[in-house]
Amino acid sequence: MGEREHEREHVRVAVVGSGFGGLGAAVRLRREGVTDFVVLERASSVGGTWRDNSYPGCRCDVPSHLYSFSFAPNPEWPRTFSGQEHIRAYLEHVTDVFRLRPHIRFDSEVKRMSWNAERLCWDIETSSGNLSADMVVSATGPLSDPKVPEIPGLESFPGKVFHSARWDHDYDLRGKRVAMVGTGASAAQIVPAVQPEVSRLTLFQRTAPWVMPRVDRNISDTERWLHRQLPFTAQLRRGLLWGIRELQVQAFTKHPGQLGLVEEMARRNMARSIKDPALRAKLTPDYRIGCKRILLSSDYYPALAQPNVDVVASGLAEVRGSTLVAADGSEAEADAIVFGTGFHVTDMPIADRVVGADGRTLAETWKGGMEALRGASAAGFPNWMTIIGPNTGLGNSSMILMIESQLNYLADFVRQLDVLGGRVALDARPGAVRAWNHRVQERMKRTVWNTGGCTSWYLDASGRNTTIWPGTTGEFRRATRQVDLAEYDVLRVPVRVEAEKAGVDA
Repeated sequence: MGEREHEREHVRVAVVGSGFGGLGAAVRLRREGVTDFVVLERASSVGGTWRDNSYPGCRCDVPSHLYSFSFAPNPEWPRTFSGQEHIRAYLEHVTDVFRLRPHIRFDSEVKRMSWNAERLCWDIETSSGNLSADMVVSATGPLSDPKVPEIPGLESFPGKVFHSARWDHDYDLRGKRVAMVGTGASAAQIVPAVQPEVSRLTLFQRTAPWVMPRVDRNISDTERWLHRQLPFTAQLRRGLLWGIRELQVQAFTKHPGQLGLVEEMARRNMARSIKDPALRAKLTPDYRIGCKRILLSSDYYPALAQPNVDVVASGLAEVRGSTLVAADGSEAEADAIVFGTGFHVTDMPIADRVVGADGRTLAETWKGGMEALRGASAAGFPNWMTIIGPNTGLGNSSMILMIESQLNYLADFVRQLDVLGGRVALDARPGAVRAWNHRVQERMKRTVWNTGGCTSWYLDASGRNTTIWPGTTGEFRRATRQVDLAEYDVLRVPVRVEAEKAGVDA
């Protein structure tokens, strides 16, 4: 038993996922002098959500110079808001520049991670073999597992069905009757991209989104040359983009009433493209702007005004053969159904596969709602950190800023383990997790996400906002600058196990 245990591959850190969070963690570990790590990736290439989401029109709604790592600036962004293919290429570039490929295990889906209290390590089962690790960094991301609603009769639909994050590029939409289910960020990009080529497009809209114009343009050769030759100009550009968004946060978090002016701008934006009063009424939201994610698009409304588009102001309720029935009773015929219905955000699928110190899964621990100390550490899950954990999401800025703050926390976590010495683990104290979460939820009460009168994917099944950070990115960076050991229990290997290990080594 003892010898077989020691035959298993062991690494210092196992990172799960190779999107922005996982690749960022890998770079940061290398910078901290940690080279004994692996990145476990279930797919066969890097990129995370920017690999999976390749639907027509896919792009980011955060400016490119802000949606990139501060330690890996890209002077070659072609547009102010770049497309999926450019962001994916950027992540491939980061992987190569920082020589991360030798650390990445592709086609290695994590099946189970269990805390081994005797050896103070994580036992990890993957689709490509088993290993153990002193520490796990979970960077699976909230936008990784598509959510498809259970629609009665959907299995009887004779046509094509797929989710926006699993786009079927072999299926030709030209001349087809297509149903788009959902009105989130993906749908707002897909609709204008496919509308010109389909014979009929029916949009099933459960909730109307607020839409602001996307001020997008090509970045000129001169600008790119300037950013290459004088890197500080790109830093200045990034700083300005960041600062503007930091100033906006107060309206979202403390003074939602100030968003009325933005709402009026959004109404005027709609009025420019939607002349039909009946359609305009369908597309006008009944909640405060910002409560759900504000969509950026300059071609969504013009596409909806086209004669081959129908907007059904109701959710899809039933499928009868090729007939789709909305909750309001209206019917539409379709050859294909595209679900733009989001992801498992407040019920992370990875949580079912993580077993903590008391034998319970993370999903069971989080049954009453996700919570983690500083968005990173869950009580009862020693030496386990999540990137983009509970209450680290943003409503108006770049998630890369939050990821980099969590990487600061990861770096100090590793340093603290080194300082403590020997086989050691840090387990977040339940009281510290509760205190942190209480402060976050108290601040959340007055935000637009909780008071704006909408139901969004930010809220979990019990109506609690476990997704968004109710403050500025600067505040979060200060809160995650270093690990406070008073918030953790320090675990050490029992003396008996140390003695046995010494005997085996001898």
